[in-house]
Amino acid sequence: MGRPITRLKDIADSTGFSVNTVSLALRDSPRIPEETRLTIRQAAEALNYLPNHIAKSLVSRETKTVGLVLTSITNPVLTRVAQAIELRLAERGYSTLFATSNGDPEAQKTVIEMFRSRQVDGMLIYPCSHRDLDHVRRVRQAGHPVVLLVGDPDAGVDVVSMDTRRGGYKAVRHLLELGHRRIGLVDGGHERGNLEKADGYRQALAEAGLAADERLQATPRVHSVAAGYAAMADLMARGTGMTALLAATDSLALGALRWSQENGLRVPQDMAIVGFDNIEFAEYAATPISSVDYAVDAVTELAVDRLIGLIGADALPEPEVTLIEPELVLRASSGGSSPLPRRER
Repeated sequence: MGRPITRLKDIADSTGFSVNTVSLALRDSPRIPEETRLTIRQAAEALNYLPNHIAKSLVSRETKTVGLVLTSITNPVLTRVAQAIELRLAERGYSTLFATSNGDPEAQKTVIEMFRSRQVDGMLIYPCSHRDLDHVRRVRQAGHPVVLLVGDPDAGVDVVSMDTRRGGYKAVRHLLELGHRRIGLVDGGHERGNLEKADGYRQALAEAGLAADERLQATPRVHSVAAGYAAMADLMARGTGMTALLAATDSLALGALRWSQENGLRVPQDMAIVGFDNIEFAEYAATPISSVDYAVDAVTELAVDRLIGLIGADALPEPEVTLIEPELVLRASSGGSSPLPRRER
């Protein structure tokens, strides 16, 4: 047996007012005197009354819920983004439903269909692959508002994202300006078609007249500190003369830093390291890590604004792609920082 549900009629019976009066009072209608509204609200609270949002959604065709699909719940920057999105949506009167694909494309499809079955008003999605988006495109083509939080300019879906290609470029250009020529890359993303950071890395090298050496590149399966540690060990074992490293996340950079310190490499004198996302752990590492900043506030504000606009549209407009210019936060790990961290635009 389920718990008994308090109905409007129960409140009406308790207070002696009509069901219609109770309904209007609980919606704060000015047609009902304040004293009557107070009496009815107190009775509703005493009876543990909860509004029937499902019934309301059938009338309004809105559930006031948004689905957020993450690739990982353990990624520190995604945790910050999820919190910011939940707060911004709450300010707009929306609840957030969370789900994680764990980097599995099939799990991502299942999660998206689950959200559709729950009739969420819209979805914000971190896709596993930035280019394998057919399923997401079909959802949009069916009239469901969707905004990707990473994606390609040719995604065919609304995107609000950091310009990670530009971030990779700026990080490597910084290392080149410091005199490094053997610059490594630790990035498993392009194994799933997420090419932006590696593209920026190669672009900066090409402008400096340098070819991208595959021996200087490692592709860990996950973005963890342990994976960064193992990737650094692998790269150094190859004897490539690497003197600097770009890591696709700060977690990978922390692992590379730990390996360097344990194996007698001075950072940044012997090995300069730059990460991505500018998480708190990078700033407070034993050697503070230079990092490409992920502008959580800008991404979440623009993404939520775009999604709410799509939800309120009579028909979905043409998709828009918004890429936010990243800043490079310079710290001791790359040797290009002043005593206080500075941002390079």
